[in-house]
Amino acid sequence: MDTDVLGPLTTFLLSLLIGIPLGKYLAKVYANEKTLLDAVMSPVERMLFRLGGVDAGREQHWKEQIRIMLVINLVWFALGIFILTNQSWLPLNPDNNPDQSLSLSFNTAISFVVNANLQHYAGETGVSYLGQIYLIFLQFVSAATGMAAAATLFHALRQGSHHTQGNYYAFLVKSVTRVLFPISVMVGIILLFSGTPMTFEGKQLMTTLQGDTVSVSTGPVAAFVPIKHLGTNGGGFFGANSAHPFENTTYLTNMLQLVSQTIIPFAMVFALGFFLKKKKLSLMIWGVMTVGFLLLVMPTIVTEIGGNPHVEAMGADVSQGNMEGKEVRFGSATSAYWSIATTAISTGSVNSMHGSYMPLSMMNMLLAMMTNSFYGGVGVGILNFFVFIILAVFISGLMVGRTPEFLGKKVEAKEIKIAMIVALIHPLLILTGTALSVGMPTLASNGLDTSGFHGFSEILYEFTSASSNNGSGLEGLADNTPWWNLSTGLVLLLSRFIPIIGSVAIAGCLSAKKHIPDSVGTLKTDNPTFGILVFAVIFIVTALSFFPALSLGPIAEYFTIIH
Repeated sequence: MDTDVLGPLTTFLLSLLIGIPLGKYLAKVYANEKTLLDAVMSPVERMLFRLGGVDAGREQHWKEQIRIMLVINLVWFALGIFILTNQSWLPLNPDNNPDQSLSLSFNTAISFVVNANLQHYAGETGVSYLGQIYLIFLQFVSAATGMAAAATLFHALRQGSHHTQGNYYAFLVKSVTRVLFPISVMVGIILLFSGTPMTFEGKQLMTTLQGDTVSVSTGPVAAFVPIKHLGTNGGGFFGANSAHPFENTTYLTNMLQLVSQTIIPFAMVFALGFFLKKKKLSLMIWGVMTVGFLLLVMPTIVTEIGGNPHVEAMGADVSQGNMEGKEVRFGSATSAYWSIATTAISTGSVNSMHGSYMPLSMMNMLLAMMTNSFYGGVGVGILNFFVFIILAVFISGLMVGRTPEFLGKKVEAKEIKIAMIVALIHPLLILTGTALSVGMPTLASNGLDTSGFHGFSEILYEFTSASSNNGSGLEGLADNTPWWNLSTGLVLLLSRFIPIIGSVAIAGCLSAKKHIPDSVGTLKTDNPTFGILVFAVIFIVTALSFFPALSLGPIAEYFTIIH
């Protein structure tokens, strides 16, 4: 085996080894069972609930939970707008970074509230330390929002008929205190010992290897980076994101950050099985997700290891693979693995420049975001996959002539309609935004530095990244303009909350229905056969929705290269 591939393989196996016990722990947290952190965190949680006047033990209907979620997120968004548009005179701004414009602050605040972290600014110059601290807060609570919604799903799918689905406040707070915060502290300590800065001083003078004295931005980086990955947020403290040596100092920190962004999406799948006591169901879900992930990551690694034929034709050495836009300390294979992990899991962080990848590799990144169901972001990944399960159950019911059922509950017209809306809103937002940008060059294309197929890919990637709550970009797009800030901000908003509301609504409707015992004709939804059907539904929906757009972008660019 090529030694370059050992790093990604080891990273994947570590994520799995940590994800399984972490999933068992998550199931206990959301079932309100005893855990190791009770003695430390229970008093903290009680204090927070007392300060907020919240009865965390009161059961809530899913509609009440959705209302609470929307109101809380609105408050966080408004506070973000205020801080970002007034940071020049607010404290903790030693580098005197200016206020963000209203359109940029609108985009930034929405982006961090919805767990996307699509950044139309460079962190060194675009945000003060106070702004960065608030963004750290948003990275915690936006991740916890998705995890709380998943916990509501878990409670709704319990056996029996239920008219309440737990308590949203408890799910939200415990997601932070029991999971995100303690793991972030451990990761942050490792990063500190690896050389990641943690300071509130401004730019510092440093001497380069050439002997030049330069002014270098620092800041509370070690507090920012752990939650950006554990919460699948992905925003960079610096403009170069995880390619910056202060955010990602060594190959080992690179592996640590890769594992950090995968363990909770893995764990949420296993948590579902432990919570419902249906381990075979979680294995089926994880198996489908893993097959889809490997079908994307393996050809990407092979393509990038093979190098760029145009560069090779110029007489350059491509023995290390396609290294344009990549860090030598990470290599082509590990960078390729990161590119698919960060797009499939919807983290959006980058340790290399995605615009420098080979066209088919860029296509795989786009597909990872377009499917939006292979692991996915914390909490919302399992919600997105749940929608495809409902569609697969409906299709299988039509095939055998039976009323569709899932976990002993009838899936009827109402649930199917909601599932279709959720499944179609994703391609609708991506393709509509792309079409408008291509059709209105005076508004959109002034930010492009590339024309032709690659330029189209940049536009398609920007809206795909926004709609999948990813946040990465091909970076050939000068996106800090009113058009890109407002259009992607709207896509970010709709693509975040419509799928969450839809998935929770489906689960809530099923929760109140009478449980039907299994019979000879009951469709098994926890075996490989059903897994193949779910994968087929995901493949067909993605192919029908996006193949024409991909043909105009990365696929067309690929054919220009081979000729």
